Amino acid sequence: MTFKKKRAFYIGGTSWLLLCAVGNHAIAQDAATPPSSTQLPEVTVTAPSPIVRRRAVIPARTPVRVARTAPGRNRERAPEATPAPAAPAAPQQGVLPIVTDQFATVTVVPNEEIRRQGTAQLGDLLFSKPGITGSTFAPGAASRPIIRGLDVNRVGILENGNNAGGASDLGEDHFVPIDPLATNQVEVIRGPAAMRYGSTSIGGVVSATNNRIPDALPTCAAVPFQSYGLPAKAPLANAQTSSCVNVETRTSVSSVDRGVDSGILLDTGGGNFAFHADAFGRKASDYSIPSYPYLFDQTRPVNGRQPNSAMQADGASIGGSYIFQGGFIGAAITQNDTLYRIPGIDGADHQTRIDGHQTKFTAKGEYRPDAAAIDAVRFWAGATDYHHNEIGLADPADPSTVGIRQKFTNKEQEGRLEVQMMPFNARFAAVTTAFGLQAGHQELTAPSPDDPTSPLNGLWDPNRNNRVAGYVFNELKFSETTKAQIAGRIERVNLTGTTPEFIPDLFDLNVDPAAIGPATPRNLHFTPKSASVGLLQDLPWGLVASITGQYVERAPKPAELFSRGAHDATATFDIGNPNLGIETAKSVEIGLRRATGPLRFEATAYYTKFNGFIFRRLTGITCEDVACVGPADPSFPLELKQALYSQRDATFRGGEFQSQLDIGPLNGGIWGVESQFDVVRATFSDGTNVPRIPPVRVGGGLFWRDANWLTKINLLHAFAQNDIAPIGETPTAGYNLLKAEVSYKTKLDPTWFGAREMTVGLVGNNLLNENIRNSVSYNKDEVLLPGIGVRAFANLKF
Repeated sequence: MTFKKKRAFYIGGTSWLLLCAVGNHAIAQDAATPPSSTQLPEVTVTAPSPIVRRRAVIPARTPVRVARTAPGRNRERAPEATPAPAAPAAPQQGVLPIVTDQFATVTVVPNEEIRRQGTAQLGDLLFSKPGITGSTFAPGAASRPIIRGLDVNRVGILENGNNAGGASDLGEDHFVPIDPLATNQVEVIRGPAAMRYGSTSIGGVVSATNNRIPDALPTCAAVPFQSYGLPAKAPLANAQTSSCVNVETRTSVSSVDRGVDSGILLDTGGGNFAFHADAFGRKASDYSIPSYPYLFDQTRPVNGRQPNSAMQADGASIGGSYIFQGGFIGAAITQNDTLYRIPGIDGADHQTRIDGHQTKFTAKGEYRPDAAAIDAVRFWAGATDYHHNEIGLADPADPSTVGIRQKFTNKEQEGRLEVQMMPFNARFAAVTTAFGLQAGHQELTAPSPDDPTSPLNGLWDPNRNNRVAGYVFNELKFSETTKAQIAGRIERVNLTGTTPEFIPDLFDLNVDPAAIGPATPRNLHFTPKSASVGLLQDLPWGLVASITGQYVERAPKPAELFSRGAHDATATFDIGNPNLGIETAKSVEIGLRRATGPLRFEATAYYTKFNGFIFRRLTGITCEDVACVGPADPSFPLELKQALYSQRDATFRGGEFQSQLDIGPLNGGIWGVESQFDVVRATFSDGTNVPRIPPVRVGGGLFWRDANWLTKINLLHAFAQNDIAPIGETPTAGYNLLKAEVSYKTKLDPTWFGAREMTVGLVGNNLLNENIRNSVSYNKDEVLLPGIGVRAFANLKF
């Protein structure tokens, strides 16, 4: 461990000790005085577990751990009437959302934070969250979330419970087809709950939600509710007799890339029907950078902007639901289109851009029967038709050679059915069980139009992935303060594809790939099994402790098995390994959280042991087309680095911390401090480093907020990353990311121009104009993240 890393842990430990001292004072103060009059926003999470707990209404002054609402009726008896407080204040913006009733850490990015951040990709949105970063291969256009150093093949991405589709897990240059402009909340789920979505979510799940499939009728002021035959004190939530229309506009402009984005969302309904429609678009030019971007080539002209980084995207969706007694059923169709450029030396030379299109159909529903055994039945279904063309110059000196260099297609269908049983008394605990069944089919192609007769016909030939799985979750409530969870999952994965004949011999690294033979069909079968156990314990002073243990098996994915060609995004010549076996991860995670009072925080530590960790290993050999040059001849390097998919045992360990402390009142609001820290260390069994791991980060800032205003300033420091792979990876310098923002939210008189609520604000990013390179990005030595910039945004609700 270097001196700088020791210093990193020392600073983190010092921050922790100082915060504990302040926290002890805050907890003591909170215990001795009535709760703060600050009304915290309600945190509603939807993705962590198939077991949905029902709760009565909680008084507004009490912070909510996780409040879930469900369409239809609620079996619990309605709470007795209590005197309503006079003119309660609106929930304040900028409150750190802490989820305390889940068995592992859940990071929530609520709607108002998404609106303030205004990013175009989920990876950019989550870039600074503890334990999370983004791939930032094409900042602002293609950035996939990375959780605790685990990325593409171990992180699932969902939209409204369905797979996001696309090809972002097949190449770091591919966009995630979920635009935050049309998203209302993002949740990052780690730990046992990820088993609900499959073993390919071994690192976690990023779940985006919106109202494209309504689960309730829209609420409008002064519209009478209809009881649908229920008692007057328990009407069907949001059911109404007359029509209702809600409209929201979301708009922003940014200076760093001269970007403009705008979206409109419409929700309407009447009787038993609810409908949603949205449309959005964004456009940005090459973004400004602080200095010269290319570390190892100082000969190219750069005009103060990252060459070849412009983008544009648009999309639309329409959906509807039928709301009935005890549930709903609905569907939506969504179109995503984007055209963006790939930064970096090769991308700029060849004017590389990606033209992507996705058409997605999704459906979901819930039914809560009046039965003694079954509490709820839920389903999700989706179908994706995705394709993109990678366009560029075959010869950088000849503009007439522009054309399609590579294609990707993904046709995917998936369905999931869950049945939640009614709780039953097992004497030692109240037990709630949920069963799930999941099935899916995927067909991938990546043909090359250059030479269809070549044995290297693109990155891989068409391959198919069929999977079916069953899972069960059991929650045991021993008391109001002690709960446990036991879960298990078994899958059957069938993978069909082809591999070239040279694959078995090439792994000695001495065979000339020019001897490529015809592709050989492969039909592979895997049966991954997973299990988890967790304990949740309420402690004094609003603290909640958790501990979980997991055993998760993951089947290899098609790209890891069948790749056999040039992969321009990573500048590698990828060679899949059809002999890969199941990857196994054994994990332990402990956490301590607090969501109430003036001090809110969460602290997590984890340890994961991988057996047969699958990764892309650089060999030191370079390739171009079918020719390769070994490391013994460095005088003649070729364009692509040879990369073999391999397996080795590895260990990941780390931790995350974030907090928010309300210090006291100031000018009618509350001011306070925030802090965060995260670290992940990943090594193979021989002590060498796992490639592309995020650096140690520590940060903090000040805030002031009231019911209308929010002002914040935060500094995030990333230490240099020198723990790198022995071949093909370079060190990454540290950086300081300074951000500041101010926003104002207020109710309006609709008679002015129809709007009933407005939120406006300014956000400054990278205010120190620092050179920021992302250590997990394949092109970090050629791509700087955007420099200093200001974004102005306005959201109106009608």
